[in-house]
Amino acid sequence: MRPSLLRRLDTFARQVTPFALTVVLVLCNVVPLRIPGLEAVAPSLPLISVFYWSLYRPDLMPAAAVIAIGLLQDTVSGAIIGISAAIFILVHAAVCAQRRFFLGKPFVIVWLGFALIAVAAFCLGWMLTSMIVATLIEVPALLARTAVTIGCFPAVAWLLLRCQVALLRSV
Repeated sequence: MRPSLLRRLDTFARQVTPFALTVVLVLCNVVPLRIPGLEAVAPSLPLISVFYWSLYRPDLMPAAAVIAIGLLQDTVSGAIIGISAAIFILVHAAVCAQRRFFLGKPFVIVWLGFALIAVAAFCLGWMLTSMIVATLIEVPALLARTAVTIGCFPAVAWLLLRCQVALLRSV
């Protein structure tokens, strides 16, 4: 028997939830809050989301979605087009490659893994951007943004877990 239209729409909505939530986090990252200096140290919420979904639901966060999120991030933030897409796809690949190691480990191990990947991602972004614009980008802001992103990981991961439990239980 064919599933009803509503059932298929419900399944589709649940399947795009990780992508949609990550898009919302991209938009949250660029909302102007008019707080001096915040932009330089604001956490990379999409990076946390790409890591989380690539680890816990890679079937719902395919590489094409990760690239689209990266391109959207670059477009709405005014960054060099392709930098975030390259970083996010490398994060996605690294997490998928180490997924078996992370699954079932205590949260602190997952957090440490995220910290290592975040440091590598921010360093790669710094290197690529510095090479393309032919000048060194400020390192203190990079270090602050990296630290804030790593520090925000538990709270954002908890929110994503709540969404996963609430919305994706039947997918």
